[in-house]
Order: sequence, then structure tokens, then C-alpha cells
Amino acid sequence: MSRDDADLLKALHAEHGDALFAHTLRLTGGDRQRAEDLVQETLLRAWQHPEALDPARGSVRAWLFTTARNLAIDAWRRRSARVGEVFTDQMPETPVVVDETERAVESWVIAEALTRLSRPHREVLVECFYAGRSVAEAAERLGVPAGTVKSRTYYALRSLKVVLEELGVTQ
Repeated sequence: MSRDDADLLKALHAEHGDALFAHTLRLTGGDRQRAEDLVQETLLRAWQHPEALDPARGSVRAWLFTTARNLAIDAWRRRSARVGEVFTDQMPETPVVVDETERAVESWVIAEALTRLSRPHREVLVECFYAGRSVAEAAERLGVPAGTVKSRTYYALRSLKVVLEELGVTQ
């Protein structure tokens, strides 16, 4: 690295370092080590691409912040794509056998609770939760505005909670 390169990096860090660190700290959710690594990598990119720092091309700080953001996104994507390794000294537990009887009773209780709701409330819950339709799709199928689907869903869930409590279901 030449003396001019070192001076450039020192000047960049002196002028933009604190703001860049604060920006990367927000990008990393407060992880100081990762934020410092992002600042370092961003300044390395600035050193590798000095043409990007030409004031005629735009704000140097904007370029630094954008580069830091892109590096943070790339790092997040790399971490998300990796399969995590788990190390343990314990043997894996034997799988739990699912009791279908309990599931059948729960299904019966929910079906009973739904029959106790008003027809509009039951329809909106069936469309949104059981059929998996969006608010817009449910509104179209039910022939009502989307806002009506939203409000009916809200009140239907409140009513369902009351009915389930009456049936002896607790949280």
C-alpha cells in the first residue's frame, strides 16, 4: 500500500468512520464486532475502487453507506444459506409418538365451536384460515369488501375465543 493509499484510508475513516460505524451497527442489529468488520470491508472496497470516490460521481458518504448495506445483505444471505451444525454430547431423544386421539378431540371441539358462530363469522374464518385465502380472495369469494372481511375476522376470532372458553378450552 502506498503512502497516498494509506492517507486516503485515514482521511475516509476520519471523515466518515463514526457515521459509517453507526450505520453498520444498525444494519447488524447492534452487533459491534460485525459492524466493525463491515466498516473495515467497506473501507477496503473504497481502497480497491478509488474511482468510486470521485466527488463528480456523487457523495462519497452515500457510496460508503450503500456499499456497507450491500455487504451486510450479502453476509446475511450467506449466513441464511448455511446449514447450521449442532454439536452435542447427548444421544438424540426418541421421537414422540403422536396421539391421534387428542388431535381428533381437538378437531371435534373446533368444529363444534365453529357451528356456534354466526354464519358470516364462520364463513370468514373458513375462507381465511382453513382455505388459506388472502383477505382480497376471501372478499371476492364472499362478495363483500376487504374491510368487511378484516372486521369480521377480528370479531369472529373474539367470538371463537368466547365459545372455546364455554366449551372448557383454556389457553
